[in-house]
Parts: sequence; structure tokens; C-alpha cells
Amino acid sequence: MVDRVYKSDLPRLRKEFEQLKEDFSRLHSNTNWIQLRIDPVMKHLESLEQLMNSDQFSDEFSRLRKGVELFHSDLVYFRTNISGLKKILESEKKIVPKNRA
Repeated sequence: MVDRVYKSDLPRLRKEFEQLKEDFSRLHSNTNWIQLRIDPVMKHLESLEQLMNSDQFSDEFSRLRKGVELFHSDLVYFRTNISGLKKILESEKKIVPKNRA
């Protein structure tokens, strides 16, 4: 079950981070949230996607019984970052003028 949830959630989460990256790129903020938070988290997500798609992982995953909470913690980590970034984005939109290019 973790395999199925994990594999389906990672691409969805990546899309959410990509959308946040696009949304933050439209702001003229004093803080570069893309470089500070989004890019590092996306690198972590991409490395997990590569691991999930590797043959070695598929072979090992079928024997995995311990460590399921570690996979769950990855998903919680990504979801928490998305939630926090959405709050920051809304806050930044209120105080930073939009880029009107």
C-alpha cells in the first residue's frame, strides 16, 4: 500500500511545488523562497522519485516491513512544506506588489 500511495503522491506533490515556484516567481519579495525552500525540497522529492523508479528499489520494497513510517514521514514533510509555503505566499501577496511585466 505504501508503494502505491508513495508513487501516486510524489508526482502530485512535485506539481504542487512547481506551481508554488511559478507563483513565487511572480512576486517581488525580499526573500527568495524559491532558492531558500522550494528548490531544496524539490531536489529531495526528485531523488525519491528516482529511487522509486529504480530496479533496486522495486526488488527491496517487496521485502520492506520496517521503515514504513519513514516513507510516511517523507510525505508529511512535503505536505507540511506545501502548506507552509502556501501561507507564506498569501502573506507575501498582501504586502508585496505584483510583478506587472
